[in-house]
Amino acid sequence: MGHSWPVTTTTGAESRDLTDPRLYVNRELSWLDFNSRVLELAEDESQPLLERAKFLAIFSSNLDEFFMVRVASVLDAIEAGRPSSTPDQLPREEVMARIRQRVLELIQRQAACWRDSVRPALAGEGIVVTNLEDLSAEDRADIDGRFAREVAPVLIPLAVGPGLPFPYISGLALNLGLDVHDPRTGESRFARIKVPKMVPRLLRAGTALVPVEQIIAANLDDFFPGMEIRRRVFFRVTRDADFSISDEADDLLNAVERELSRRRFGGPVRLEVEAASSQTLLEEIKAGLGVDDPDVYPISALLDLTCLWQVVGIDRPDLKDPPWEPRQPARLLDGADEAGIFSEIRRGDILVHHPYDSFEASVARFVREASEDPDVVTIEQTLYRTSGDTPIVPALIRAAERGKGTVCLVELKARFDEERNIRWAKALERAGVHVVYGLPGLKTHAKLCLVVRREGNRLRRYAHIGTGNYHPTTARLYTDIGLFTCREEVVDDVADLVNYLTGFSQAPEYRTALVAPEHLRDKMIDQIEWVTSGQAEGRPGHIRMKLNSMIDGPLTRALFHASQAGVQIELLVRGICGFLPGVVGVSENIRVTSVVGRFLEHSRVFAFDSGDERRVLMGSADFMARNLDDRVELITPIMDPVVADDLVALLDVMLSDTSNAWVLHPDGAWTRRHPAEGVTPFSSQVALMDQAAPRPVASPRDDA
Repeated sequence: MGHSWPVTTTTGAESRDLTDPRLYVNRELSWLDFNSRVLELAEDESQPLLERAKFLAIFSSNLDEFFMVRVASVLDAIEAGRPSSTPDQLPREEVMARIRQRVLELIQRQAACWRDSVRPALAGEGIVVTNLEDLSAEDRADIDGRFAREVAPVLIPLAVGPGLPFPYISGLALNLGLDVHDPRTGESRFARIKVPKMVPRLLRAGTALVPVEQIIAANLDDFFPGMEIRRRVFFRVTRDADFSISDEADDLLNAVERELSRRRFGGPVRLEVEAASSQTLLEEIKAGLGVDDPDVYPISALLDLTCLWQVVGIDRPDLKDPPWEPRQPARLLDGADEAGIFSEIRRGDILVHHPYDSFEASVARFVREASEDPDVVTIEQTLYRTSGDTPIVPALIRAAERGKGTVCLVELKARFDEERNIRWAKALERAGVHVVYGLPGLKTHAKLCLVVRREGNRLRRYAHIGTGNYHPTTARLYTDIGLFTCREEVVDDVADLVNYLTGFSQAPEYRTALVAPEHLRDKMIDQIEWVTSGQAEGRPGHIRMKLNSMIDGPLTRALFHASQAGVQIELLVRGICGFLPGVVGVSENIRVTSVVGRFLEHSRVFAFDSGDERRVLMGSADFMARNLDDRVELITPIMDPVVADDLVALLDVMLSDTSNAWVLHPDGAWTRRHPAEGVTPFSSQVALMDQAAPRPVASPRDDA
């Protein structure tokens, strides 16, 4: 499958300067294009109604993190006077101006989608999200009673005045800003009431849901008796949540804990306010926070539409995608091999694809059986993100309790998971697991589990190499690839990397693995140049890649060279793409597609064809400087031809998508791909579910 097009070869006379900034796209602006695609799914009336509400919520949470991390990083660079370091060479001040312009456009679209489309459609289905003033007298009395019992006791009014400084405004909290006037003295003060997070954002009144901030605003006399509320405004602050740990930190765990305590006090990077806000109150809030006009974003709908997760949780399966239960992989069916998963891996490499394949029946089973098997000697595991219901941590604890050598490399610096990872690390240590935190200055992002098993008079290694975290919840929501293997040339590299991370030595010489930060970029460029050289020698070349982000300058230029040589290149890039495809003389043989759908595309797969020879790889890294220079990543070649063919077939299925695929054009615009007239749209994710459906997963074991 895949797509064919006329191959163009660029002669030396026609070639352009491949460092020309006009060939590149700023990463922040490209990310906003990705979030626009998420919003487009919310706007798509062919989507089930509660799925549209879900995409509105995802859009908001995505944008929150974008400001907390990426916008904060740009502002820090401006303050430090650092010039642009990305291939697009866009000055950072201009980046901020374009971010603002684009975000204002996107939030207007989001507000219109909610106000004019999704909200009325929900009401038509009996799910009413309404304003307080639209309630019946009976429902109003009911909601006032609930307010008095459940909300009012936890509200704290804070006024500004002598001895009362402007209150601290916590990040992402919803607030009411008030102009409180004393009619006896003529004095006026600014006051703030924070909407408490322990209260549901949407309170039920009869059959309707009402924003709790409106109920608070209607009962302000209870908190300011004898005063006149002359003006009020709803507002929300986003704060800088990024931080870095010094390479010289002697105690990494304590250093991360200290930085976490500082995160909540990060500087404001965005102020969201009602579009019809009082200018007087807005000026007081801006002055109190120290923000300027470019940081202010007026919202013409509800502030913080992440509250729609509450609506999405309503039990209306008729308004959602059909439920999906992952299958049990054919090679791992219960009873397929009584000797267990290790015997099956010895028969040949096993590929699993989540969420189509069950995480519980594959990855969790691998770790669980390793913890229970008396012949397993050691288990070594990386842990970047996981969840409270993870089966991985309990299995590691059981292994340690049974006397197995158990090592867990916990990444304490996984952004927004630091506190959870600290708790896991301490729990593992208390149980006797050897916990390590990786190398100074680097995040360990590689997804690895290594098991050593005694078999007769020898020890054999088994490995799981993944593209996703050991996280059972996201394994149902993200698409990720996992490889189980005991091939010595692969598992020995995994062992060398783990030993390097836990011990004290020079970086090893790897046999087949591509490892960052040592040489992953250079080795991947070698693969591209192998295809490029073959094209020049008459062996037709074809490169297919699937990844989340593609913005690395050297790798992009290697693809440009391949395109100029006539190599056919197809990229599946879910999020950020930092260059323009289809540019004559540079990238006319490159096609870039983004698939955004029910599941978050997260796997990384790479296929290189030169004539009749093919090389296929998979692993944890995207093509970004942070992955290639500042993280420990591992990409492994696929040795099993059946597994390699399966991965290439996956790429081709996704490249054929005409339902949830967007195409990047030479002018930087993304447009949704549609099938020919009269042809049914083809969804790659639906096709993969249909392909997986015949094998339902068995019930999890009781001890999981």
